Amino acid sequence: MLLADVARVSREVAGTAARSRKTALLAELFAAAPPDEAGLVISYLSGRLPQGRPGIGWRALAQETAPAPEPTLTVRAVDAAVSELAAVAGPGAQAERRRIVETLLGAATDAEQAFLRSLLSGEVRQGALDAAALEGVAAAAGVPAAELRRAVMLDGSLPRVAAAVLAEGAQALRAVILRVGRPVQPMLAGTAPSVAEALAALGPCAVEEKLDGIRVQVHRDGDDVRVYTRSLDEITGRLPEVAELARSLPGERFILDGEVIGRAADGRPVPFQEIASRVGSRVDVEAARRTLPVVPYFFDVLAAGDDVLLDLPVRERYEALAALVPENARVRRLAVEDPGAQAAEAEEFWAEALRHGHEGVVVKALDSAYAAGRRGRHWLKVKPVHTLDLVVLAAEWGHGRRTGLLSNLHLGARAADGTYAMLGKTFKGLTDEMLRWQTGALRALATSDDGFTVRVRPELVVEIAYDGLQRSPRYPAGVALRFARVLRHRPDKDAEQADTVETVLGEAAGP
Repeated sequence: MLLADVARVSREVAGTAARSRKTALLAELFAAAPPDEAGLVISYLSGRLPQGRPGIGWRALAQETAPAPEPTLTVRAVDAAVSELAAVAGPGAQAERRRIVETLLGAATDAEQAFLRSLLSGEVRQGALDAAALEGVAAAAGVPAAELRRAVMLDGSLPRVAAAVLAEGAQALRAVILRVGRPVQPMLAGTAPSVAEALAALGPCAVEEKLDGIRVQVHRDGDDVRVYTRSLDEITGRLPEVAELARSLPGERFILDGEVIGRAADGRPVPFQEIASRVGSRVDVEAARRTLPVVPYFFDVLAAGDDVLLDLPVRERYEALAALVPENARVRRLAVEDPGAQAAEAEEFWAEALRHGHEGVVVKALDSAYAAGRRGRHWLKVKPVHTLDLVVLAAEWGHGRRTGLLSNLHLGARAADGTYAMLGKTFKGLTDEMLRWQTGALRALATSDDGFTVRVRPELVVEIAYDGLQRSPRYPAGVALRFARVLRHRPDKDAEQADTVETVLGEAAGP
């Protein structure tokens, strides 16, 4: 398949808000794609490269390259070039990567070059494309979307299942079953503004501490134990403590869902970034284990022995979990059978979770099944809402549907010397209308523009919501925002009214 067809559909999908139209466009493309290329097409439209990020900076992508006059570049050729990029290492690697990129761009038309730059930089954003792509595959293959969704849930990969179902039809779906040793897309939680609203929405429920660690899925089959991350990457060798605990449990075959955290000397959980660095690919595991031991806590079980438990309600899955995992290795929870009578107890549980240094709670409907790979309304996370008024220091030009708009904001707090200390970047939360407004406002404040980043006078204030703070040597204040998103622009506020670094550091210190 020509890359031009993928780039065209990418533009058309980005340009329409109608879900039905997105699905129709994708179904037509998938039906035309050779089955063995369908997985690549879906990955590219989702902005993902099977090889992972190739380590290409904007300087290499920005090089002027004469476009091809006619589309001849194929999806397979792009995949081969990206594999070549991923394999480059050692002396002269940077120059070799630039050569490969230049050759690839030279084989692409103007439209294809724009798509490739977005793809290689991770800037392809279509809006809820995974869901629309799944429905498009179902339509192209003539299979029920619900059955395809469950197969993807169990397999963990839409591109892989799509390739099979487009080649073999419905029989490919029947071959996809839950298997110990093959990771499953994890169930995700929606959000609720308060514990009271979560109880009202769910009725009888369990309130569990929300730990700020690394989500893990642990598979055991006899002595063989595999540990996977939320993104389904295997990290067994980096977490020997988890594998050891799994082997000590009474069951011979199971799949557990949980979280791995570290604890400081005072018993409080260590910051997330310390745990993240603990599982880095270049870390000396034994040395890291001595300096930062980790502890897994489990909150769900998806399979035990020969029994698949996904469709059982929370209350029954928890009984199976309790029979398998000792209490000291389970996430602390409160069963709320009567939300009206136990509301105060649930609120106190939430407050206690925060005092223990955790993120908040996850409230789970007791009668709900495990909806793997979905962010449903049967699990609701409740976390404190943190906000800051920060100053925009710069903004980056957008790509894809945000081309021509200033998107990614560089955010700063007021420092004691009158300057502004950068705390991070975000493009989250910005609607099309907000993007248009801020592009005009920031262009009026611009002091420089290198084609990628526009530096501005520090005058525009934005209200930012964020999940927390983490230590960061990259920024002058030593901390960075986690999961920051824009709530609104505050042109009614002067920069002098923005929050200070001192205020931010006070937040970082915590209780």
